[in-house]
Amino acid sequence: MQQRNWLGQKYRTIFGYTGLMIAIAGTTILCPLIALIAYPEETQLAWGFLIPGLFLVIIGLLLWCQLKHLSTNLTLQDGCIIVILSWIIAIAFGSIPFLTVGGLNFTQAVFESTSGWTTTGLSVIDLGQTSQLILLYRSTIQLVGGAGFAILALGAIIAPAGLGIATAEGRSEQLVANVRRSAKLVLNIYTAYIAAGIVALRLAKMNWFDAVNHAFTTLSTGGFSTHAASVGYWDSPAIEAVTIILMLLGTLNFLTSYLLLTGKFSAVIRNSEVKLQALVIPLSITILLLGVTSKLDLTLNKALRVAFFESITALSTSGFSIVSYTNWNSIGWLVLIVLMLIGGGTGATAGGIKQFRIYALYRGVVWEVRRQLLPKNVITEPDVWQGESQHFLSDLQLRRISMFVFLYLGIYLAGSGIIAAYGYSLAESFFEYASALSTVGLSVGVTAPDAPIGLLWTEITGMFLGRLEFFPIIVGFLRLYQDIWG
Repeated sequence: MQQRNWLGQKYRTIFGYTGLMIAIAGTTILCPLIALIAYPEETQLAWGFLIPGLFLVIIGLLLWCQLKHLSTNLTLQDGCIIVILSWIIAIAFGSIPFLTVGGLNFTQAVFESTSGWTTTGLSVIDLGQTSQLILLYRSTIQLVGGAGFAILALGAIIAPAGLGIATAEGRSEQLVANVRRSAKLVLNIYTAYIAAGIVALRLAKMNWFDAVNHAFTTLSTGGFSTHAASVGYWDSPAIEAVTIILMLLGTLNFLTSYLLLTGKFSAVIRNSEVKLQALVIPLSITILLLGVTSKLDLTLNKALRVAFFESITALSTSGFSIVSYTNWNSIGWLVLIVLMLIGGGTGATAGGIKQFRIYALYRGVVWEVRRQLLPKNVITEPDVWQGESQHFLSDLQLRRISMFVFLYLGIYLAGSGIIAAYGYSLAESFFEYASALSTVGLSVGVTAPDAPIGLLWTEITGMFLGRLEFFPIIVGFLRLYQDIWG
């Protein structure tokens, strides 16, 4: 009886915090209706947003208001349950506007919603026939998905009890000691970048609607565009330059961004992820320029622009493009696949394995080689720089990172195999699933409105797993199983 009462108390608290997070999701669904001021001719579409948005806001606030006075001691396992419930509900209700007014069928609507909330950017919508409300809605859910429900909730209301939620959602790093203040700083940085991005894109000759949408989806490293040709629609060096800067800012760890904005440049230069980018980006640009773009029917200037832009968009997992990849050779596809798998910074809006894990494994390999050459009684540990601190990696940390990478690559191979089973080439399958699992959004044409249903659900699963990084999902479902049937 005591155990049952304890579980009841715990789940009332979990549902309370879940209520707050789904209320945020509901508000997000309602936000695009502001655009009706500029596009009153689309007023008849409003109901498709009002019904799911208001429902989530009302139910979410009722749960939060009724239960927020209960115990706030949330463990990481509790946070995992909250994150899973919140994301599933957001994706499910977020698909309703696509289903009701977007003209998509059920699978396509869930796909588009998942791609939006997870900041992936793969799409099955015909942009030429899509309303302005749907376009803005896609961008808005990527904006919120990039920030994450945990950060929004922490910054708004939740106090230190929400640390378990933030950790479960992959946002364990703090800018300052206080959890709530740290979350507010992240939101302030994110908002400032978006505002600056909108202005910069407008100055680069985008119209206001496109500038708002692209600032939302660039800083969130989401990749949804208002045009089928993505950023290539404008063929503008100025727009490409602004987009590149925004993509780099979006893929930076928020702690690194904070150090950059506060003028602590030496700490930024020492940062392990910045070091990796300083190596990987120039190398990728060189390979793409010499091995791919210089051999296409492009001017030298355009070939360099393509090599630079496509390297950044793949590594940052932003998913924008300025050219099609159908006429690229294998080395070009391979470079993009590797960059997509590496991904962006930890604690940023980007996806992928994450640069910190790659750098940590590299340091671990170097350390292991050196250790073999040292006397047996010498004790050393590989080191990395995070923020202003030097951290030494223990065997446990390296083992956890190795397990994550092993699981990541295992799921990647399995998903690619399923796509290949539908008759696509290995190159196409590896490329498309790298894009889905790393929440990138680049495509070689596999993802399309007429794609097989099973293929789309495979990508939906990959996008969801990739955004929440596997272990929170595994832990959350196992804890639910134990609490319900254990």
